[in-house]
Amino acid sequence: MAETEKPAAAKKAATKPAATRAKAKTAAPKAVAKAQPAKGKADNVKSKVKSDMHDFKAQATDSVRAAATKGKDRATEAVGSIGKLIRDSAGTIDDNVGKQYGDYARSAADMVDGFAGKMDAKDVDTLAEDARQFVRKSPAVAIGAAAAIGFVLARLIRSGGKDV
Repeated sequence: MAETEKPAAAKKAATKPAATRAKAKTAAPKAVAKAQPAKGKADNVKSKVKSDMHDFKAQATDSVRAAATKGKDRATEAVGSIGKLIRDSAGTIDDNVGKQYGDYARSAADMVDGFAGKMDAKDVDTLAEDARQFVRKSPAVAIGAAAAIGFVLARLIRSGGKDV
């Protein structure tokens, strides 16, 4: 009897992996079906985050461009004022130092006014590209100009904007 039970036990053991395989085959599509909505939700969240980041980047770019345009307008106005100041001083220079030096002042005022006009005519992106090109061509001059501007700004801040 033990011999007849052995083959039955062997058959049972042999059929057990097949039954397990069958259960695995039916469980796999169920697991995939359950994972599909989770994957869809993850894709939705991912696309929403990408969309939000794109919107944030666009808003930041617009804000920076608006601030740069406002700064450019103020700088153009300031450069124009410097040109006017130099031109107004040319008469005094004529009287005190001589006409030749007054002509130098008028020439400098013309150059400053021309610079202000060019600056006013260009948009912010063009000015930024011009600055990049200048720095690439003359890095030492750019560093010197940055140091000089920083010195003047520090003096202005320290004095409270009263005098340079």
